[in-house]
Amino acid sequence: MYYNKQVISYLQSNNILALKFDHALSGVREMVSSQVETISAGAKRALYYTSCFTDDFQDVCKNQISEDVRFKNGVIHVFQNINIAYEMLRIYFEQIFQYKTSEQLENIKRKLMAVNVHIGASALTNAGFALAVAYCVAIGMNLSLRMSALVGDKAGGIVGIAGIYGIVQKAADSAQRLKYVYPAYYAALYSRELEMMYFLIEPLFERAGAFSHSTSDSDIADIITKMIR
Repeated sequence: MYYNKQVISYLQSNNILALKFDHALSGVREMVSSQVETISAGAKRALYYTSCFTDDFQDVCKNQISEDVRFKNGVIHVFQNINIAYEMLRIYFEQIFQYKTSEQLENIKRKLMAVNVHIGASALTNAGFALAVAYCVAIGMNLSLRMSALVGDKAGGIVGIAGIYGIVQKAADSAQRLKYVYPAYYAALYSRELEMMYFLIEPLFERAGAFSHSTSDSDIADIITKMIR
């Protein structure tokens, strides 16, 4: 659960949970007017909230509020001791192995063993193999959760709020990219209120080429190997 502790520590240190997303419009006009020259992803997101004061952009406003709420719900799952990394990986591999036969799973396992990656799954069922692979990747993955690098060190006042919004905006952008490149996986995460947490593992997926259109045994073994190493 070390991964979750890193997430929780960062969220607490930046007071993200203290931000009431459902009352996010408070102070938006003042923040935007005084920070236009240094607009970041967070300030831009806050700027978009000004659309709530017009009739023509209500859809934009509602969409952002929905993203804020779903981000908050994803954070709550972290604090409920759900292993976010493992859970999102498990869902991904369930998608990948969904239509694989036992022989294909055995072939993938052999290819992994050939590069010294050992998956401890005795019964090669689709669900069982997905669980085992997700566990191995979650344990061995080389992913640093230095979330502060996304928005800088903790800051107070207006800059701090912009930083928080910057994280939410990055999470929303990441979720939208996932929705475009892998709709089925996005839908699976969405149904569990986890799509706004995908940004935490997106670098791992990009490095491994996880959304290659090819689902051959060799390509899947290569993806798993890159995720672990």
